[in-house]
Amino acid sequence: MPMRDFPELQPNDTHNQTLGRHVAPQDWVNPTPDGRYHLVVIGAGTAGLVTAAGAAGLGAKVALIESRMMGGDCLNVGCVPSKGILSAARAAAAVQGAETFGVRVPRGVEVDFGAAMERMRRLRAGISPHDSATRFSELGIDVYFGQGKFVSGGIDVNGQRLDYRHAVIATGARASAPPINGLEKVDYLTNETLFSLTELPKRLGIIGAGPIGCEMAQAFARFGSEVYLVESAPGILPREDRDAAEIVEQALKDDGVHLLCCGKNLTLSPVDRGGVRLQVDSHGRYDVTVDQLLVAVGRAPNIEKLDLKEVGVDHTPKGVVVNDRLQTTNPRIYAAGDVCSPYQFTHAADFMARIVIGNTLFKGRSKVSKLVIPWSTYTQPEIAHVGLSEHEAQEKGIAIDTFKQPLDGVDRAILDGKTAGFVKIHVAQGKDRILGATIVADKAGDLISEITMAMTHGLGLKQIGSTIHPYPTQADAIRKVGDLYNRTRLTPTVQGLMQRWLRWTR
Repeated sequence: MPMRDFPELQPNDTHNQTLGRHVAPQDWVNPTPDGRYHLVVIGAGTAGLVTAAGAAGLGAKVALIESRMMGGDCLNVGCVPSKGILSAARAAAAVQGAETFGVRVPRGVEVDFGAAMERMRRLRAGISPHDSATRFSELGIDVYFGQGKFVSGGIDVNGQRLDYRHAVIATGARASAPPINGLEKVDYLTNETLFSLTELPKRLGIIGAGPIGCEMAQAFARFGSEVYLVESAPGILPREDRDAAEIVEQALKDDGVHLLCCGKNLTLSPVDRGGVRLQVDSHGRYDVTVDQLLVAVGRAPNIEKLDLKEVGVDHTPKGVVVNDRLQTTNPRIYAAGDVCSPYQFTHAADFMARIVIGNTLFKGRSKVSKLVIPWSTYTQPEIAHVGLSEHEAQEKGIAIDTFKQPLDGVDRAILDGKTAGFVKIHVAQGKDRILGATIVADKAGDLISEITMAMTHGLGLKQIGSTIHPYPTQADAIRKVGDLYNRTRLTPTVQGLMQRWLRWTR
């Protein structure tokens, strides 16, 4: 398994060498199969790792197969490296904005992009033992490196046959660029190669204003790149609440990102020294040349080499077909994570894996539809969302009441200078049962968990409003939304009764 097969492990410094030893050890010797496994898990990303570790911890005999690198996207080319460089970009922005707090930086801000990326690689390598082949072997799991594929009655990996009671497909998904005129003629980055950069591109083009595109656009603009963000839709983050997306859109513009929304007739062509010419209609004709191009849109499931037809597992271009219990069309085979889920998040894969463990090993009946799945986009401010949005409620004909607390009415947000945002919570009309929420705030991804827990365990907005929150915190905004609901309970009838009581007891 030579390092050159993994662009994710470039540059070949000590940190990436450490990462490689943990997640793709070149001297690894696959074990010899010994009898039937309770579970054979194909894919060692989040879903596969959680399934394998959880099942082995319960006493099951488990095999884990990985064709590339343990840890999957999250550790190697996703959550971990992206948040590593986002934290560096936030630090740069904090220094740049320090003067508004009375803190003067004499020489301005100079970002050492190479040092920021080196820090990310060092921290990623430090996290990698948690997902390492050695650790999972020590948990009692038979770890195999190679391409797993289904054969009649078993799974083949490098010529070895593994027999199983149940198999779990957890092979994830990968970047897959959509059809773009001229894309095949130019060099471009995806999330799988972006984090191998060692030099800051003077000009960076990004196609796609979803979470990855927006996060990286803001980060690289803060590092000092001139960023052009192209999106075919009218605005950024099309899955989000429009009020929320507009706040983040303004934040990107404030950081210097050139936003080319409603982008039509996009054409790419190569220029000298590896650059890319980008031509697009966006409220006018743009014609710019960038040093690097990031394609941040498009995903494809990793299923081509599994021979799913051999075992009767149905699939579509979006992934493996599963029922509500994550069972495929072959009752002995289940799937979890990005390979079968519309929610392509690490935390969703984690909890899908937990469902698979119970349903395969103990004939459980747990359903993925019962999961309450939040998500967060880690721009600054962040957007976090859970449950229904206003638009979804309207589409489904669900009557809701909406309560909104702007952050400019929250003392801690005012004192922190972070008043661009809000907490918006939707409840069933006339009731306090929470159906969904959106938060825009500096730590929205942390704040949304309170709402998610309430929804998961049936706590209403009334209970949130009666829960003491520390003052001053941004989380107090959530309690204030509870207060907004409680005020609606003070109807004219109730108010009249209270006034009569107070007059009588005076």
